[in-house]
Amino acid sequence: MVCGSFACFKNALCALNVVYMLVGLLLIGVAAWGKGLGLVSSIHIIGGVIAVGVFLLLIAVAGLVGAVNHHQVLLFFYMIILGLVFIFQFGISCSCLAINRSKQTDFISASWWVMSNTTRNELERSLDCCGLFNLTDQNQQDHTPCYAICKNRNPPCQVCGEKILNHSDEALKILGGVGLFFSFTEILGIWLAMRFRNQKDPRANPSAFL
Repeated sequence: MVCGSFACFKNALCALNVVYMLVGLLLIGVAAWGKGLGLVSSIHIIGGVIAVGVFLLLIAVAGLVGAVNHHQVLLFFYMIILGLVFIFQFGISCSCLAINRSKQTDFISASWWVMSNTTRNELERSLDCCGLFNLTDQNQQDHTPCYAICKNRNPPCQVCGEKILNHSDEALKILGGVGLFFSFTEILGIWLAMRFRNQKDPRANPSAFL
């Protein structure tokens, strides 16, 4: 098989769309893990990442079908939509990497004090911590007792803010790095789809316009 032939572009485009499907699932999984912490859900970028992951998964399926069937219309819209996904994903990834720990702390603090006592207790039990960033302030402003297991151990409990901050920082770095890296491969996908779309299927009627 000669590189640049019909079969070469078809296989390359199929393989690239399989990678896009895996990346979409990875983005959805990591974003859902970060959102599952509770406080991280206040960062609207997490929702944007999930949307990008779902959209990338759907467009990868469409690209895979278009590549297998050499569908002209599907490949055309695939190129257009993939270009829009590149722009959106690039912006979201840069935003994830641009959020520093100070901004994350502000998001977490704002979310903590609007949470119900039940949600706060569940979060403390799941993370095995008490309070936000300052146990003294937590005791003064929040009269709900902490039921974390660490209350019965020595040394005393770690504050929840630090644990949540570490999780959110890790999630944002993974999302930003993975999204930024694979956003540039989408340019390759557009180029492959354009070249493959303009080639003739050797199994088809040679006189047919493709």
